[in-house]
Amino acid sequence: IREIVRILEDAVGCTAGPKGLTVAISKPYGAPEVTKDGYKVIKSIKPEDPLAQAIANIITQSASQCNDKVGDGTTTCSILTAKVIEEVSKAKAAGADIVCIKDGVLKAKEAVLEALMSMKREILSEEEIAQVAAISANGDKNIGSKIAQCVKEVGKDGVITVEESKGFKELDVEKTDGMQFDRGYLSPYFVTNSEKMLVEFENPYILLTEKKLNIIQPILPILENVARSGRPLLIIAEDVEGEALSTLVLNKLRGGLHVAAVKAPGFGDRRKDMLGDIAILTGAKHVINDELAIKMEDLTLAELGTAKNIRITKDTTTIIGSVDNSSTNVQNRISQIKMQIESSTSDYDKEKLRERLAKLSGGVAVLKVGGSSEVEVKERK
Repeated sequence: IREIVRILEDAVGCTAGPKGLTVAISKPYGAPEVTKDGYKVIKSIKPEDPLAQAIANIITQSASQCNDKVGDGTTTCSILTAKVIEEVSKAKAAGADIVCIKDGVLKAKEAVLEALMSMKREILSEEEIAQVAAISANGDKNIGSKIAQCVKEVGKDGVITVEESKGFKELDVEKTDGMQFDRGYLSPYFVTNSEKMLVEFENPYILLTEKKLNIIQPILPILENVARSGRPLLIIAEDVEGEALSTLVLNKLRGGLHVAAVKAPGFGDRRKDMLGDIAILTGAKHVINDELAIKMEDLTLAELGTAKNIRITKDTTTIIGSVDNSSTNVQNRISQIKMQIESSTSDYDKEKLRERLAKLSGGVAVLKVGGSSEVEVKERK
């Protein structure tokens, strides 16, 4: 066991810390992967010996949990796990009772955690965030400063995503203000910027409904009122098709009404929740559905949502709301989502709730990573 642990420690341990070495992992096809990620290294080790395989699996599971919960420290976690296995084996060989060993390990764990908690301090300044991020990024201060910029942009509840850059820029930060969801325009005829194939509206009204719109009759009064106001209209519905879609397109092409339609984000109950979030953000009084006493044709302009700007591509819709993110309604909604996250037992549900929280509270910062080669880009990412 000691020999197996030593081999695994040597493979993973060399990557530890900001001055650790990189490891090349051979692949059946293509170029080897160069990485400094302890989790990737331990995951790639596949011993043939059953005992070695069992030990490697235990260490991999430990590193996997560390990676999922923290996102860093997988090398340290792997080394500690390997050392615990080695020391437990020694104690067992010396005749110690296995239950006593287990109890001792658990007591030691609590003592270590308590000591670590007493040493911790909260990172507050942008400079400190940059320093911590740079350590995780192999000492790259540029990456550290960009991550600190992302945190500053979206706040603690915001979401930071990392994408591979399509250009040659090594690092670039994009901030999405307001709310963005993965639904694009239902017809290219809605496009207002033909060069970039975008729908761009300023100060539009927003109609929200959980229903599918097939016929134009229910929304005719709204269309007439919006046309008289001279402002654009965005319709977010379960779907818009048939007569309703063709009439909207015809009105747009004739110039009588600046209008666009997109499908509502999500599915089932999640769609209902996300439409509610959009209503809060845009100040819409109602999300029209079968349970609501108010009919679509009875809506007034004052009951519709509004936004400062709207930008729609073929894949995404971005709404910059007219309601301030610090308003009482938005803050109440944020508190409600936080409570749902705490009470939820499903990791998937928690992830989706966090996405909703980020959209309402801070938006999304996208860190685009580039490099001179595919290997470099993947390692930096």
